[in-house]
Amino acid sequence: MPDTPPSPADAPAAVSAKLRLATVWLAGCSGCHMSFLDLDEFLFDLAERAEVVFSPVASDLKAFPENVDLCLVEGAVANVDNLELALTLRQHSRMVVSFGDCAVTANVPGLRNLLTGPEAVLERGYVELADSGAQLPHAPGIVPELLEKVLPLHEVIPVDLYLPGCPPSAERIRAAIEPLLHGQPPRMEGASMLRFG
Repeated sequence: MPDTPPSPADAPAAVSAKLRLATVWLAGCSGCHMSFLDLDEFLFDLAERAEVVFSPVASDLKAFPENVDLCLVEGAVANVDNLELALTLRQHSRMVVSFGDCAVTANVPGLRNLLTGPEAVLERGYVELADSGAQLPHAPGIVPELLEKVLPLHEVIPVDLYLPGCPPSAERIRAAIEPLLHGQPPRMEGASMLRFG
């Protein structure tokens, strides 16, 4: 894997008529994806220029595809499933965008880091806060194994672009991805593009 993945502008001309777009949801609330859907009419323009090849809102695919041009990643990395998907998407994506405050900073999922390790988190969630039937999950596969700490995406894989916001507004998302559809870098400057929260 190269240190810096090529941008969509570095792609061979006219290999594919459409940019291959993926969106991924890790540990987060799905607010960034809901904001993405708020692109409204721009989604028609996006559909003309990009093919959505993986997304929790547009497909039922389980395996991340190869040769993705642009991948928007919502959420922090909190468990082994998140970690595996992050490593896979980086391997198969030319440009990775840290999409929203949870991906950029770990944000709300990162509050779990205030507790001392995964055991304390499970004890708090499944025993202390249970209304009834308090017990730790014990069968494999019920809860993916938690990482020791919740991590922002860039602490796990190289990230090419940061798009903060909780969630980023549809206008900010469009301002970031529309230039990428034309092979140009977005202008990530000023409060309208860089404000957190």
